[in-house]
Amino acid sequence: MSSPVTEQVVATDAAVTVLRNLTATFGPLMLFLSGGCCDGSSPICLREGELILGSEDVRVGEVGGVPFYIDRDQFERWNRPRLVMDVSPGPAEGFSLEGLAGVHFTISS
Repeated sequence: MSSPVTEQVVATDAAVTVLRNLTATFGPLMLFLSGGCCDGSSPICLREGELILGSEDVRVGEVGGVPFYIDRDQFERWNRPRLVMDVSPGPAEGFSLEGLAGVHFTISS
């Protein structure tokens, strides 16, 4: 995994509250923004270590004490945006932990 980039992610109070509740339930977490289709534009919340980070994955900040990672090439292609994480009602697509609470994380820049 590459060294951290400057803090490039912020979150709403609602998103931080969900992360704190998930951390209390599951222990240390990690967030990853993948570069695929479908869920590729939604952060995935996993238990820390459940996703093996690659040499080109970079930490772009923390949300509520949870590290947030993204692929370096994707981050550069997007011109190193400042990411804003929020939460919306409705289950997460896929296997992101917040779906168990009936919500899903969103990202904007």
